Amino acid sequence: MTAHVIADDAEAVAVATSLADEFRRGAAARDAERRLPRQEVDRLAASGLLAVTVPAEYGGADVTAETLAEVFRLLGSADASLAQIPQSHFAYVQVIRRQGSVDQRKFFFAELLAGRRFGNAQSEAGTRHVQDIRTRLRPEPDGSYVLDGVKNYCTGALFADWIPVLARAEEDRLHVAYVPRDAPGVTVVDDWDGMGQRTTASGTVRLDGVPVPADRVLPHHLTFEGPQLHGALAQLLHAAIDAGIAGAALDEAVGFVRTKSRPWFEGGYETAAEDPLLIQRFGELALRVRAGEALLREAARAVDAARDELTDDSAAEASIAVAAAKVQAADAAVEVAGALFEVSGTRSALDSLNLHRYWRDARTHTLHDPTRWKVQHIGRYVLGGIRPPRHGLL
Repeated sequence: MTAHVIADDAEAVAVATSLADEFRRGAAARDAERRLPRQEVDRLAASGLLAVTVPAEYGGADVTAETLAEVFRLLGSADASLAQIPQSHFAYVQVIRRQGSVDQRKFFFAELLAGRRFGNAQSEAGTRHVQDIRTRLRPEPDGSYVLDGVKNYCTGALFADWIPVLARAEEDRLHVAYVPRDAPGVTVVDDWDGMGQRTTASGTVRLDGVPVPADRVLPHHLTFEGPQLHGALAQLLHAAIDAGIAGAALDEAVGFVRTKSRPWFEGGYETAAEDPLLIQRFGELALRVRAGEALLREAARAVDAARDELTDDSAAEASIAVAAAKVQAADAAVEVAGALFEVSGTRSALDSLNLHRYWRDARTHTLHDPTRWKVQHIGRYVLGGIRPPRHGLL
């Protein structure tokens, strides 16, 4: 396939704004019918947005983290499932930027500029914890590998050209193997049945004796041996999706109360929008949304500042700023999506309107990486000056 090549940050935001308007129109029906967004993902790839973090020396726009966060917030406000599909894509582009050889960068960045998509095969069910990775890359005498394992919650894999697989190789160290979606031994199963984020197709990937050339494997463990922004960027995009859900739910509530809600009889008002109790609640909800968006922008700028001058201190500042944004955006998404019904009244609960998708998406998506641990890291940093740990979830 061919894809448009986006030139700069301003164009990236403009393209995302246009696509969000387009995707918003069919979001409720796609969710209600669990109709996977294949055409929409094709449009996303063809637009060039999936290549906006390719470095300028390889022909990309190399947009800022602030721009990328805004792109995800816009997409999340239109369709939270669709916005989540490329989240891992950008995380694994970062692995290539940081750990790829010159030849690997040339190859994969050309793939991205042509519109190719990364999925993910990262998490595993039934293990002790999220970092207990049991998928294995077994070295062969010729320097290549054979890959075996089962992955779960593989968002984007069903739509991908390449599936980055997190696996352990020599000395139990983490590597990422970039495997073609149609490689022998790769099976992608659409068995995701979450109550929310229903069309992310976050199903299972089975890897049975998959052959992997040596030049398709990157040493991801090296990412965490020095100051890094891998986790901060990945979490920033999750926070942006949550902020998008919160803003969209507030907009939906505003439109509903203005046009469909009846005033409560005790108030004596002509319209529901004149009720001072509702006005108060909308003010509170708007504060939640604005705080989430403000912290998101601040966090993105901290990531950009750290990228320009990466040290242990700048990386810690970025991770803490992103943690704060994620906590606020997650709380806002759940609260505002639930309050949509509180302020709109009984009619808003009709299943045919599918307004509950905002809460289902918020509740499901915010289960990524518990915010209680982010609050812990923030407290330790503020009180004791303890830098957050180096891992991909913070």
